[in-house]
Amino acid sequence: MAEIIQRDGTWAFDGSTVRITPGLHRSVPLFRQTYGEISVPLEAVSGVALEPERKRGRLRLRLREGADPLLQATGGRLPDAADPYRLAVDVDRTGVAEYVAEEIRRALLLDQVPKEPVKAYLLPGPPVPVSVRSSDGTVSFDGTRVRIDWADTSERVKRATGPRIVDLRDLVQVEWLPNSGHEDGFLRFVTRETVFSKLPPEKDPYALDLWGSARRDLLTALVATAVTARLPHPSTRTAAENHETGAQDPRPFPALPPAADHHDVLLRRLRELGALHRDGVLTDEEFARTKAAVLRGF
Repeated sequence: MAEIIQRDGTWAFDGSTVRITPGLHRSVPLFRQTYGEISVPLEAVSGVALEPERKRGRLRLRLREGADPLLQATGGRLPDAADPYRLAVDVDRTGVAEYVAEEIRRALLLDQVPKEPVKAYLLPGPPVPVSVRSSDGTVSFDGTRVRIDWADTSERVKRATGPRIVDLRDLVQVEWLPNSGHEDGFLRFVTRETVFSKLPPEKDPYALDLWGSARRDLLTALVATAVTARLPHPSTRTAAENHETGAQDPRPFPALPPAADHHDVLLRRLRELGALHRDGVLTDEEFARTKAAVLRGF
């Protein structure tokens, strides 16, 4: 057993699994403490390194592409401090850290673990049900359905639509960008009906606009990861689908709805906006601005 215990957390390697436990010190980000212990099978690991810093070192575990739904959902956008695969190491413990890293490297070599991308998730992601209260509302996922309940501070166009409930089978993709504290983030659930809609997060009834506490809003990545873990694996997406959507990100999602359906979706969305306008929920200015955004998106 190779193990290193630090204030930032503990890594323990038994030859087949790297067990990562977050520290309990107040300096450890809320996201890592909430995500909890992670058991990484050796076959999910592509490498490990001890990176020097000014006053300490940092162990970094690299995973194979497509092995972890957390990395898939967050797309490398987790702040460094919240990344569970990094461990801050005190200067006087760098020798122990290097020993742990070397034991993992030796096991990778002996087991001849490839570095190529995998075609199925090797880590399960967070357990369900999971629920997070953010600045824009509360998002919950029970393993089959996503539910969004808006906050009193949400945009009127969102609150007017009421709670949103989306079945997992209707979801195409989850998009997540953290609230940095300087710029807003969002958690967007892309459905088969809204795949070409480009409404801004503050107007999109399938997106949470993350503008409040960056520390608290970061927890929405838990829901993003839990949903991502239960969607088809990225390797199922074809190059043709990437080209059709103009996607820059190779991370896949299921086949898109036929083009004929897009017109029906547009008409349905415009009818909904028209009804909200007639009922006085949307002002003339809000209606015009949101309608224009919908038309641009389609």
